[in-house]
Amino acid sequence: MSTLPSGRHIAPSYAIFAAIFLSLGLSLYAATAPAGATTIGSRRELFVDDALIERLHGKAELRLHPPVPREVVIVHDAPWEGAGSGYHSLFQDGNLYRMYYKAWQRTPGPGVPNTDKNPLLCCYAESDDGIHWRKPELGLFAFNGSKANNIVMASGPLGGLEVDAGHPAVFKDENPAAAADARYKAFFRSDKPKGLLAFKSPDGIHWAPLAHAPVITDGAFDSQNLAFWDTERGEYRAYWRYFAKNGEYRHDERNPVGLRSIRTATSKDFIHWENQANLKFVDSPFEQLYTNQVKPYHRAPHLFIGFPMRYTDRGWSDSMRALPNLAHREWRAGITERLGTAVTDALFMASRDGVTFKRWNEALLRPGIERDGTWTYGQLCVAWQVVETKSALEGAPNELSIYADEHYWSGASGSTVRRYTLRLDGFVSVQAPMSGGELVTKPVRFTGRQLRLNFSTSAAGSVRVELQDEAGRPLLGFSLEDCPPLFGDSVERPVSWRSGTDVGALAGQAVRLRIVLQDADVYAYQFKE
Repeated sequence: MSTLPSGRHIAPSYAIFAAIFLSLGLSLYAATAPAGATTIGSRRELFVDDALIERLHGKAELRLHPPVPREVVIVHDAPWEGAGSGYHSLFQDGNLYRMYYKAWQRTPGPGVPNTDKNPLLCCYAESDDGIHWRKPELGLFAFNGSKANNIVMASGPLGGLEVDAGHPAVFKDENPAAAADARYKAFFRSDKPKGLLAFKSPDGIHWAPLAHAPVITDGAFDSQNLAFWDTERGEYRAYWRYFAKNGEYRHDERNPVGLRSIRTATSKDFIHWENQANLKFVDSPFEQLYTNQVKPYHRAPHLFIGFPMRYTDRGWSDSMRALPNLAHREWRAGITERLGTAVTDALFMASRDGVTFKRWNEALLRPGIERDGTWTYGQLCVAWQVVETKSALEGAPNELSIYADEHYWSGASGSTVRRYTLRLDGFVSVQAPMSGGELVTKPVRFTGRQLRLNFSTSAAGSVRVELQDEAGRPLLGFSLEDCPPLFGDSVERPVSWRSGTDVGALAGQAVRLRIVLQDADVYAYQFKE
């Protein structure tokens, strides 16, 4: 007996005809085959873009998932802080979570003295769990005659530089060649001369210039400007505020100087930057992005993810006057109209090359139900960037924590930071209702012996996976009929077929994944040993 790729047997007398048919089919396919398969090895792939998606069928779609709001974790209520505090950098450093932020006692309002002349400071907080934060007394800089504060950098002259400490972006340098006294690095802004200053620190607390002149000078920089070590590509990458000039983007009539946009560059030493480029967006409208908050996703570092704050000036209307804090909004508009009529929210975007991003045009974080401190200019500036924290549900896996501003210059005594949570990899899923749908990937080449999914179903829902050859034909033993339905809610579950979970025999081959869903979400997949 002979066997077709489907696994069905045919009589010997028909074997020769089947062979001719298959040969003809293969030759026809070869003329129209894709250029090649993408090598993914054992890396985790998320559905944050369509780079590896061939097609969606039925009711399947890619769905953006808003994080769940949790508690306020920081209140900027110290005498050197206030409603102008923001631009948070946040990362996990071993068992410690570190946070750096702009501290600004900017609390003017109707009948209140203007405090814009107060110094811009960079402050430090830390946590053992990412939820409960403390502001240690560092004793480094005096404020109103006392060093009993958490200030790690103050604006002013330093070594021939004029440092603006109010736009900090701090990170731990994972470059194995980084010097011991530069294990932590940061960008601070300089007004004179204009540009970004490179700073270094051995401990994240004591800072010194890494260079005695701005290292990037082409930009506006009036935002949080950042850089990091890209472990996948072995280079530093920077992102900063840039006003796109005529011909680069369509101008906004309210902003004749250009649109608030984002520029990027790479470097081998954090000092000399090259390959400057404006970010490009796939299928996105011309919108003003106040921040970028880009960083490699730690569970899939070949993917850059960002949480830009979208800036929208809605002008005066009945809806604008119905929003919270009207008196303070009108007062701010009396200084500059946009300070009273602009509102902000948070978006999500992802990239594989650091320049071209898939940006989801729907908000990841909306301003939310109207209440004090919301629907303001500066609300939902997301901290740079996500970290893993323990779930509040006993026995549940870790989750992602995202932090964003509230009460920014809204008349409150100090701005606050609220924590939001998502499941691991939970930014976007391929989702289908009970009526069903499916996704087919482009050809990929993997290493490993198991296919594992991050997925969720209802009690009646299911997920099944078929492995296909490059032409889209089911592979023997890995067809849909061979895959018992998966149901449950797991961040990492092996897929099994009637023969078991071992797919090692297919490693290195070009294969497609056909994922069939009913009332289910799949967030990520990964081939592992």
